[in-house]
Amino acid sequence: MAMADPMEMPSKDKLLALYRNMLTIRRTEEQLVKLYAAGKVYGGVHTYIGEEAVATGVCAHLRSDDAVFSTHRGHGHALSKGVTPRELVSEILGRATGGFGRRGGSMHLFKPEVGFMGSSGIVGPAITLATGAAYTAKLLKLDRVGVAFFGDGGSNNGAFHEAINMAAAWDLPAIYVCENNMYATEVPFAKVTKVHDVALRAQGYGLPGVIVDGNDVLAVYQAAGEAVRRARAGQGPTLLECKTYRTRAHSEGMRDAGYRTAEEIAAWKRRDPLKVFEAKVTAAGAVTAAELEQVDAEVKAMAEEAATFALNSPMPEPASVADHVYSEP
Repeated sequence: MAMADPMEMPSKDKLLALYRNMLTIRRTEEQLVKLYAAGKVYGGVHTYIGEEAVATGVCAHLRSDDAVFSTHRGHGHALSKGVTPRELVSEILGRATGGFGRRGGSMHLFKPEVGFMGSSGIVGPAITLATGAAYTAKLLKLDRVGVAFFGDGGSNNGAFHEAINMAAAWDLPAIYVCENNMYATEVPFAKVTKVHDVALRAQGYGLPGVIVDGNDVLAVYQAAGEAVRRARAGQGPTLLECKTYRTRAHSEGMRDAGYRTAEEIAAWKRRDPLKVFEAKVTAAGAVTAAELEQVDAEVKAMAEEAATFALNSPMPEPASVADHVYSEP
């Protein structure tokens, strides 16, 4: 197991791009929270608020032909991989303009055109599916990578052990990103395992295991960059554990506390990924507060426009009810 080393500050353009992506996730999720509260969303909504640095830092190194597999908390992964706020919000509202065939809703997003190969409410499948994508890349001799995002709860699934063992044995170009937010729904990770660092498990399979501050996008960006470099160079998989925290309930409408303290939530809110980033880059003189405010204003307007667009979009035609049910030639 290793901790990520200190890194050099990326260029201003890259810093602003990372900030813009994190804000796109945050502001879009905030719109979805409002829409859910207004009764405009059918079904559950698991927001990515508080964890934006993970998807942003990892996906910044990926191309459209790299395959990403996600979880029930997949909005941030989808947006980071190239799905637009308009497509995402429209899909979750079940509108005809949804980017995933109007059938996916919040938990089953899918856009292979940008390499987003699906999110799922089932715990663990992203791990095996990303392994399959990495195996395909190796068989076809392509420098593509397969990336799995999963939570701490998913690391106790049998799929985790089988997939990582295979990837390590065959030196597959896979990256396993554990978003350890300390709770599997409402079950504390500390109560279901004696080893609280998921990255330690990498030692048993012979692949690098790296722990990184999941609320620091620059730390995630650095560690993910090295993992992607290794994978593309044929040096095998990496297990990347990002210590992070969701600051909202497991799903909108569920309780926020009771299984965790208000003090714990408040402490993590003080370590908000956006605040951590702003403090770092402004202290270093790499970006000004005015430049960050300008990006935020632009992204906020985009997210609001996406919500308005979705609300004004029509519902699917009844005649399309059988679309996307069966594969068509």
